[in-house]
Amino acid sequence: MVSKKVKVINPSGLHLRPAGILCNKAMNYKSSITFDYQDKVKTGTANAKSVLSVLGACVKTGDEIEIHCDGEDEEEALKDLTEAIESGLGE
Repeated sequence: MVSKKVKVINPSGLHLRPAGILCNKAMNYKSSITFDYQDKVKTGTANAKSVLSVLGACVKTGDEIEIHCDGEDEEEALKDLTEAIESGLGE
């Protein structure tokens, strides 16, 4: 298993459009992909392959999440998802 912390920079956080982009990228990999999140109200783990799970995390701009990838293509998945989040997920 590999993991990395990354800061969400897009202006509206992980709302529907960027959440969809993140999920579509995650679905391209066989590895299990989750991320841990924490804010003032709640802490938890979200499945990066589920739009509802990502939206339920309520990740805002400036929040830091920790991505966890576990499986045969974990290194590639972590690199791709980290780059996507760091680039703003299309926004």
